Amino acid sequence: MRSSLPPPRCAWATAAPELDQIYHDTEWGVPLREDRALLELLTLEGAQAGLSWSTVLRKREGYRRAFAGFDPAAVASMSPENLAELLCDTGIVRNRLKLASTVANACALLGVAAQHGSFAAWLWDFNTGAPLHNHWTTPADVPANTPSSERLSRELRGRGFRFVGPTICYALMQASGLVNDHLTGCFRHAPLREGRG
Repeated sequence: MRSSLPPPRCAWATAAPELDQIYHDTEWGVPLREDRALLELLTLEGAQAGLSWSTVLRKREGYRRAFAGFDPAAVASMSPENLAELLCDTGIVRNRLKLASTVANACALLGVAAQHGSFAAWLWDFNTGAPLHNHWTTPADVPANTPSSERLSRELRGRGFRFVGPTICYALMQASGLVNDHLTGCFRHAPLREGRG
C-alpha cells in the first residue's frame, strides 16, 4: 500500500503553496549549465529582494514573456523605451532598478560568454566545476551567504552585473545547483548528491 503522506521536504517548501513545492521538488538545486536559464534565475533572485519567493515565482511566466524567454542577446538589446513599457506590466515586479539590472546583467553575461565560451562555463569553473553537497540537518544550519558567494558577488560586480550581493549570489548558487542545500532529511538531497537530478 502506498503512503498518502507527502515526501519530506526542506522546511521552506513544506507548508508552501503548491507552485513553490513543485519548484522545490523539480528545479531547486538541480545543476544548470545553460546561459538562458541562469539569466532567468539571476533575474528572479534579484527581483525577490524585499519580497517573498512565492510572489516572484507566481510572476515567472510574466518575466519570461517580458524578457523574450531570457534570450541574453534579446534582453541585452532592450531599449529604455522597452523598459518604460514594462513598468506598466502587472505580470512582473515593476521596479525600475530591478528591470534595468536585467538588461545590464544580460550585457555582462554576454561579455563573460565571449571570453569563456558561455557564462555557465565560467560560473561552474568559478565553483570548481562540480556541485558542493552540504549536509545541513536544520533550516538554522543553512547560511544566507558564504565566503564563496561573497567572492562571486565581487567578481560579478566587477564585470558589470547588478543586484548581485552575496545573499542573492548564494541564492543563485543554491537554485542553480552549484551547492546542494537541501536538508539531509529532504527527499531531494540524496538524488542530487548521487547525480540523479
